[in-house]
Amino acid sequence: MRKQILIQHDQESFFYNLRFMLIVCVLAGNALEPLITRFAGAEALFLWIYTFHMPLFVWVTGYFAKPSIQGASGRNVLKQIALQYLLFQTLYALMDATVFHTPHMRLSFFAPYLLLWFLASHFCWRLLVRLTISWKPVYRLIASIALGVIAGYLPVDGFWLSCSRTFVFLPFFVIGYDYGAAIRARLLPGWGRRVAGILSVALLVYIAYGGLNIPQGWLFGSKTYAELGHQEWYAGIFRLGVYLLEIISATLFLAWVPNLTSKLTDLGRRTLYVFLLHGFLVRLAIWSGIYSYMGSALFIPVILGIAVLFSVTLAHPLVRHTFKVLIEPDISRISIHRHGVFKRSA
Repeated sequence: MRKQILIQHDQESFFYNLRFMLIVCVLAGNALEPLITRFAGAEALFLWIYTFHMPLFVWVTGYFAKPSIQGASGRNVLKQIALQYLLFQTLYALMDATVFHTPHMRLSFFAPYLLLWFLASHFCWRLLVRLTISWKPVYRLIASIALGVIAGYLPVDGFWLSCSRTFVFLPFFVIGYDYGAAIRARLLPGWGRRVAGILSVALLVYIAYGGLNIPQGWLFGSKTYAELGHQEWYAGIFRLGVYLLEIISATLFLAWVPNLTSKLTDLGRRTLYVFLLHGFLVRLAIWSGIYSYMGSALFIPVILGIAVLFSVTLAHPLVRHTFKVLIEPDISRISIHRHGVFKRSA
């Protein structure tokens, strides 16, 4: 029994460690984006991050969703995600209108603001798993891959309600939900882990030397095939190829994730705060014009260091204490009545 508890503990630590490492990658990717057209190194690092960080983030999200998909806890999580989306969609829109004076700015809940696509998609992923909860995992996986491929053919704007990303990344959520623990248990230890880590770095070098000639849009998952310039009937095959690339890159990156419980594990429990708040910092940095002073690729490691610093800061318990009411509101007494109106129970 004690051995089983320790194994479970190490498994949880692994996923929390991974989650914090991924949120650092999210922040780093967003911070590097303004530089990718100016420095080849920034572009290579940006592309490398995008080959694994979002598939893995969705995978981790699926793993942690398993205990709270059904029942009252599942409904509460859905309500919390919905409230987070509505609130932060409004806050980011207000910031654009009042601080940045973005032209033609208008508030729309049907077009997620930048990073908030993840909330809209997370809501949908949970609903889709709930709807297929009686299916065998393998059937759910096959269906999710089929939807991910078919989504690219839809004659709609891929950004609308994060429609494209919802279906494109759905297989990773399903894999995390149904197979996350099993995959973690089968990761290679020892020399196999070291080889995978080396190959992960080798992929970065390969990208840096122009070996990966793939448009960024394929990795973002936010556009249809037509928007990516592919009208061919067989364009879905390209999506399968991208899936293969992402699975390989993600698997290799996992070699860098520690298993032991540490400060990293504790930080990984509060990544939601980093995710929802870092957009304000990145937007302020871009608006301030600070990127115009970065005339050398030597600023790339500086940005990476700042990304780590901001991630650690935003995951601090003090930040959670300050913003918990905003980010994790108590929704246990909120119910959805007829006409879809949120009401607070007496």
